[in-house]
Amino acid sequence: MTTREQRKDEHIRLALSHPVTQSSFDGIQLVHRSIPAIKRSDISLETQIDSLTLNFPLYINAMTGGSKWAGEINRKLAIISRETDIAMAVGSMHAALKNEELIPTYRIIREINPHGKVFANIGADVPLSSAARAVDMLTADALQIHLNAPQEVVMPEGGRDFSDWLTNIEGIIRSVDVPVIVKEVGFGMSAETLEQLRGIGVQIVDVSGRGGTNFIYIENERRPQKDQSYLSEWGQTTSVSLLESQPFQQEMTILASGGIQSPLDAIKSIVLGAKAAGLSRAVLTEVETNGLEAAIQLIETFKAHMIDISLILGARNINELHQVPYVLSPELESWQRQRNLKERSK
Repeated sequence: MTTREQRKDEHIRLALSHPVTQSSFDGIQLVHRSIPAIKRSDISLETQIDSLTLNFPLYINAMTGGSKWAGEINRKLAIISRETDIAMAVGSMHAALKNEELIPTYRIIREINPHGKVFANIGADVPLSSAARAVDMLTADALQIHLNAPQEVVMPEGGRDFSDWLTNIEGIIRSVDVPVIVKEVGFGMSAETLEQLRGIGVQIVDVSGRGGTNFIYIENERRPQKDQSYLSEWGQTTSVSLLESQPFQQEMTILASGGIQSPLDAIKSIVLGAKAAGLSRAVLTEVETNGLEAAIQLIETFKAHMIDISLILGARNINELHQVPYVLSPELESWQRQRNLKERSK
């Protein structure tokens, strides 16, 4: 087993044992509507991500790939994606781009789910030729480019040069023929980051905030001295990141992941402006602990409850969810005020 494969398996083990944190969405209170004035059959949560139409605003977000164990997990996730009709992103494809023997650990997803929506995934340092290979490898419907600077810094063997990331992302966007999603890996995004990305032509971002899988925690556990735990709260939560994104939501498509623990969290993320919400560790934990059928049921229940909550709110679709009024906790309101963020009209 190569060093990279060993690291991928360590990531899976640490993600499965990762401590659960309080939901970052607890600071958002949706305003109850006593007379919703719609029926459940009125509701359609179909959503649009650039040229992609998703039948439901939920997706399995990037997790793993690049080892035999990861390939088996990807097989299970592909079945879940197929059976529940939601999109799926693969984990970082660097391993397969460097070692063709690992391509099957990713390609299994397309074999299992030939007609599903599948997102390829690369880092911001990957050259254009490799980006195109990643898309072709999966016949991908979109390409995720992940941003993971804090993870790289804490990772014992991580990179330390991020100087060409923006230039590289811009080149990829101009060259690939599928929608490009620039995503964080759990540290959130700021208005400044979104301004940078908008400036090079990025149209879709996944703000992926703190509150879910914490890669500083994971990489610090891999450090011999475990000496960077003080960085474990680094970054913005998903709810804060969505507030940071509101001035950009008319021009960019916003996706939300990172600590989506319940159907209510997912609905709150959409109310704050996201077009869809991503799940990662909840699905990984369920399928590895309780099996495929349990994981499929988890997603189906999640979807049904999101529709139930939309019914209570009187929201027939994504656009109407975006208009649901809400109240922020003092902490979130203070962040919004101190950061001088323009709130979207409610």
